[in-house]
Amino acid sequence: MADKVLIIVQARMASSRLPGKVMLPVVDKSLLALMIERLQMIKHKATIVIATTVSPDDDIIVDEADMLNVPYYRGDQYNLLDRHYQAALLHDADVVLKIPSDCPLIDPCIIDDVLTYYFKHKGMYDYVSNLHPATYPDGNDVEIMTMDCLKQTWKNADKSMELEHTTPHIWENPQLFSIGNVTWETGLDYSMSHRFTIDYLEDYHFIKTVFEELYHQNKKFSCLDIIRLLHRKPDIYQINAEYAGVNWYRHHLNELKTINPGQTREISGFLLDT
Repeated sequence: MADKVLIIVQARMASSRLPGKVMLPVVDKSLLALMIERLQMIKHKATIVIATTVSPDDDIIVDEADMLNVPYYRGDQYNLLDRHYQAALLHDADVVLKIPSDCPLIDPCIIDDVLTYYFKHKGMYDYVSNLHPATYPDGNDVEIMTMDCLKQTWKNADKSMELEHTTPHIWENPQLFSIGNVTWETGLDYSMSHRFTIDYLEDYHFIKTVFEELYHQNKKFSCLDIIRLLHRKPDIYQINAEYAGVNWYRHHLNELKTINPGQTREISGFLLDT
């Protein structure tokens, strides 16, 4: 039997910087709906589940999941590792993909490329991503792990950072897990220069503009289509350029052994949210 692949999209309304970001409207849909639409475009067979929380604030996420006819799981607000593990158990997954809901511009072909790499090397890796090291524009995050890898992580991870971000225990312990990585076939590294993810209001304006420019001509527009758009209209790139390279690593450089300061950045001369 073929492995059952489960894509888990973590989503909740709470956000310290941009509350309710996953339900913000773009081209008459929510960002969450647009992201699910893009995940449904992949060629590999997979089940998608939205992993949200038990907070009443996230009832709107459940309503959206029902409207999209996508299953959901409600779990702990802060322990995302447990949320992923319990959702994977519930759906009897063999292989789990972690895709954060702040990546509504994620390229379906990139997901397929990482999955193809994983299955081409089946049995060789416990964990495969395109993040260690990252080369794609930020917002194309794909992390694949075996169910056994997720289970071991769920049993043994104990740092709050590991519970909040789900996978650091894996890629921080290469002596325990076999780890693979997929890099951008262009040979370019835009991971610190191009930001296609959403965390700030400027990110929303950027993503909204990209969808308005590309979606109606081709709903399956690619990462390279976005790059070409930014070359044609550099003003769009500038919308959220000040946040390029700003990511959660910056809060945990004293804890992360495999991440160096060059993989995150400060803004306006000081560290955000310290």
